[in-house]
Formats: sequence, C-alpha cells, structure tokens
Amino acid sequence: IGTLFIDEGFSTLDQESLQQAIETLTDLQQASGRIVGIISHVAELKQQIPVHLQVSASNDGSKAFFTGVQ
Repeated sequence: IGTLFIDEGFSTLDQESLQQAIETLTDLQQASGRIVGIISHVAELKQQIPVHLQVSASNDGSKAFFTGVQ
C-alpha cells in the first residue's frame, strides 16, 4: 500500500493530542516513504501540512489540484 488516507475525528482532540497526532503521522510518512493523506477541516492541520489536495465540483464534474507543491 503506497497511500494511506485518514478521516477520523481530529476536531475532537485537544491541542496537545492534535499535535501528537500530527507528529505521529509525519513520522509515519517519513519512515515509510508512503503518502499519508488527512481528510480534515481542522485549521491547525491545514497550517502544519504544506501540500493540500483540493477538490471542487463544477458543471463538468469534479476537479482536483495540489497546492503548496514545490
């Protein structure tokens, strides 16, 4: 498995637990070389993760693009 997506309750975490979760996921990504995707609306996650995949709906269907890619 080359990609892991996580969509689970980040908004219910206190600040310390959220930071620990972010660090753990970052460590997992770095250790494994896999893509770790997080599905979330939590602003702290958006600020700490440099690359985002944004999906938007249009009349022609959905469109997806990356932001923050260097």
